[in-house]
Amino acid sequence: MLHRSAVPSPKERPDEVRFLQSWLQNPLRTGAVSPSGRALARTMAGYVDPAQDGPVIELGPGTGPVTAALIARGVAPERLVLIEYNPEFCKLLRLRFPAATVIEGDAYNMARTLEGQLDRPSAAVVSSLPLFTRPAPERHGLLDQAFGLSVPRAPFIQFTYAVVSPVPLAPERFDAHVSQRIWANLPPARVWVYRSTAARAAAPELSALGA
Repeated sequence: MLHRSAVPSPKERPDEVRFLQSWLQNPLRTGAVSPSGRALARTMAGYVDPAQDGPVIELGPGTGPVTAALIARGVAPERLVLIEYNPEFCKLLRLRFPAATVIEGDAYNMARTLEGQLDRPSAAVVSSLPLFTRPAPERHGLLDQAFGLSVPRAPFIQFTYAVVSPVPLAPERFDAHVSQRIWANLPPARVWVYRSTAARAAAPELSALGA
């Protein structure tokens, strides 16, 4: 009698296993050992206004829990632009969200990665990147890139397990709001939302788009 192998195929592997394997291969890139829980994903998506015109950019979507929450929030899949470094996660995202634009590339250099990809400013940027693995100037630079690609006052949404802001606060450059701790997530997390204080009608990165 033939017995089915106890080892699941790649398509059958739970997302937690995929994350753990990715973390073991490159902990600084993956940052977390498991995908965001539903409560955390819903909280992050809740800061996105589906009525605001423009694409919604997601940085480090992983296996797509926040992506699914954005769609449940009312963001059309066609508006989603997902930047993911892990090629296996990219394949999975294309299977799960065929209408979304999935880009395999460097989210920390999002302006260059998205060159030629956007036809109008983004409505929001949602990030699951492990920002604490990067120096403060690079974290500030990421926000600057995001604000430069977005409509004025568009949110940059970032979760963290830490008790402090994942981006060093700079009130002269951006406002910051933090959610209550989300105890339903393991480990518990908070969501930080940053908005540029600059009242720019258009940004340098969007000049080529005619914004």
